[in-house]
Amino acid sequence: MVQLVGSLRRELAESLSTCKVLVVGAGGIGCELLKNLVLTGFKNIEVIDLDTIDVSNLNRQFLFQKKHVGKSKAQVAKESALQFCPSANITAYHDSIMNPEYNVEFFRKFMLVMNALDNRAARNHVNRMCLSADIPLIESGTAGYLGQVTVIKKGMTECYECQPKPTQKTFPGCTIRNTPSEPIHCIVWAKYLFNQLFGEEDADQEVSPDTADPEAAWNPEDTAARATASEKDGDIKRVSTKEWARSTGYNSVKLFNKLFKDDIMYLLTMDKLWKKRKAPIPLDWQQLEKNMRPQEESPASGLKDQQVLGVWGYCQLFQHSVETLRSQLQEKGEGSELVWDKDDPPAMDFVTAAANLRMHIFSMNMKSRFDVKSMAGNIIPAIATTNAVIAGLIVLEGLKILSGELESCRTIFLNKCPNLRKKLLVPCILDPPSANCYVCASKPEVTVKLNVQKTTVLSLQDRILKETFGMVAPDVQIEDGKGTILISSEEGETESNNSKFLFDFGICNGSRLQADDFLQDYTLLINVLHTEELERDVEFEIVGEAPDKAPPPQNNQEEVNSITNGNKDSAQPSTSSEVPVEDDDIMIVDSDEEEAAASSSAAATSGTKRKNPDAETGETSTKRPRTDQSATADNDDNDDIIALD
Repeated sequence: MVQLVGSLRRELAESLSTCKVLVVGAGGIGCELLKNLVLTGFKNIEVIDLDTIDVSNLNRQFLFQKKHVGKSKAQVAKESALQFCPSANITAYHDSIMNPEYNVEFFRKFMLVMNALDNRAARNHVNRMCLSADIPLIESGTAGYLGQVTVIKKGMTECYECQPKPTQKTFPGCTIRNTPSEPIHCIVWAKYLFNQLFGEEDADQEVSPDTADPEAAWNPEDTAARATASEKDGDIKRVSTKEWARSTGYNSVKLFNKLFKDDIMYLLTMDKLWKKRKAPIPLDWQQLEKNMRPQEESPASGLKDQQVLGVWGYCQLFQHSVETLRSQLQEKGEGSELVWDKDDPPAMDFVTAAANLRMHIFSMNMKSRFDVKSMAGNIIPAIATTNAVIAGLIVLEGLKILSGELESCRTIFLNKCPNLRKKLLVPCILDPPSANCYVCASKPEVTVKLNVQKTTVLSLQDRILKETFGMVAPDVQIEDGKGTILISSEEGETESNNSKFLFDFGICNGSRLQADDFLQDYTLLINVLHTEELERDVEFEIVGEAPDKAPPPQNNQEEVNSITNGNKDSAQPSTSSEVPVEDDDIMIVDSDEEEAAASSSAAATSGTKRKNPDAETGETSTKRPRTDQSATADNDDNDDIIALD
């Protein structure tokens, strides 16, 4: 007769009390997950999160209270979870999982890793660490009412990066406010600014510099002190953005200098943010008017919406749109508000101008009104109930793994509405690894098309290896028979190469580069395909399936008809769909820009670089040159699946 401890078999209950698990992320899903774990009987838990608690988190991250604002999420989540089970042993880290100290050996001490993250760069990194350590990973994500949970096990299932992903559409608040790196970040900021000035104010949509940015102050006490200080009036009476704008009569020049000069100069005082980034350049209205007005730009050819104006052109558009929106607000009367609509010309002009001015400040290529409009999209709110359901599913899949029943694990989709079979939760058989995966294949290899005479070593490092292929601290050597080191993760070793072109090192069509990330225990062979025919503003292309490009939608009418939410592009009957990012900040529905790699790209470990020893043999492999079928899901479930986008 089976002996039970509570609702669990005795053997499983004993396993829970002794096994060690890692939770990565202590936000919306992470809070629910920690609570579930301690109540289920897990006793040894480690949780890591770089973020600090913001007021906007309190409506769904129930382990936090107002008194915790500004404190470490991981530490407070630990303290709150211990109230459910004081006998649990929980270790909290206020840190980035991408830091070098969390290496393969760190991951090997766990029986199970559970992701509750909010950005793709960190997801990619944890995926690679679990593959290297051969530890099961449970990946999860939510987007509004939609959610998904899947299990990843080396050699048995697809890894997180086996299939190309749709463009990421969720961004941390500190990225929007402090360190934008993509045009979409600036567009979201401009939409927030519209609401702060003319619409309904929302604590989730703050646009001023984030003084509690965890990356700007690694000491959690410093971060908490900053956040607390920002809540106090002191000798200064703090007013909302809208109240301040009203006090100026919505003076467009004062608004301009406040947003694009004063706030940017304040950001520059947060010098830790700019150690590895190009610092923003403030704009001053009077200087621009003096220097650029005499050089009025001649009208560009082509359709008006597809023209990209100059800086002074967007200054004038900003001024004109502010004046128009101020008049609309006055006509509606005292206490009235405007609602942003991408089909309302003044509102669209305002967002286009504000977004482009911010792009220019942060050294990005500006966008046409047409591009901005197509990227602006809608915002999907985070739903606390979705997080709770997904966290419960994570624990259920974890119990299967600890029971030795990995073959019974599933990818589970949470739908907004019941499908044709009246199911909200739809399980799907896990797919085997992709033979073409550039991460978990036996010999990862890719071909990159670029112009070797125009691509710098720094672009190869930052744009291709870090942003596109998710490496943290890459080392690159040229397979030229001499083992020439092109990029070293050791500080100062190859910095003099950064501004040089690949051509300067003899790299040409057909050259092969070996890229190693010793932190991730990951090696990638890159075949260089030289071309001079790339499209304008395109630095490189990945030949074949790029890691940041989604597969084309299937034109299968039967599948289309079975999708209850009408999203035909999501009809992918397998785990090859993206595990969506947690919607703790914002979800932009129809953006088409990829977020840059996580802002906290860690430096490589110092000392002699070696691969980590194999867990079973103990042998250590060294650098070496490398040379040269997705399974279908359960047919009964194919029509039930809604793959998150």
